[in-house]
Amino acid sequence: MSELLPVMEFKRKGEIIAPLAVFPVNSHFVIGVYQGSITEYDILIKYRQKNGEKWSRIRTPKHIHWAVDIMIKMHFDPKTTKSFLDFLLGIWDKTKGIKTDSERREVLRIENLSESNKDNSSPYNKLGGRGEYSISFLVLLARLLMIQEKTNLERAYMFKGLLEELKKNRDIFSIISKATHNGK
Repeated sequence: MSELLPVMEFKRKGEIIAPLAVFPVNSHFVIGVYQGSITEYDILIKYRQKNGEKWSRIRTPKHIHWAVDIMIKMHFDPKTTKSFLDFLLGIWDKTKGIKTDSERREVLRIENLSESNKDNSSPYNKLGGRGEYSISFLVLLARLLMIQEKTNLERAYMFKGLLEELKKNRDIFSIISKATHNGK
């Protein structure tokens, strides 16, 4: 993992920004978590994707990217995708925001973020063959987005609302509106 730290560094206003934690998802994706700016324990999530031997630029995942990938998976296998969304809604219900330095250290341990759900998410691995993202990437990214949202506003529900809209298999306008924060 330490060899990926420099891969996930970036410059902002001439200053090198190093990640608080780096999570290699598989041979194609790595996720970095940084100090955010909204609250004291806010986290900023970024990732890189490897295409061949070259890493992409560092990207900030948006809810819309995540939603489009789920919509592709839904088209392929609605029953399994809805079950996967139920699985994620279960994680949402258990997720808490970060309130202390020790909580952040504990939360940002790879064992706590991905390993705890690995066995439970394995029935959905076949969905990873559709769309852009693997199930392990989606689970880790979803957990981080949930933690980020609940850290910044404990009563937040935007990501949960997106999961529910996707599960209802609503029209594309409703889902895009929810994913881009334009929906009511």
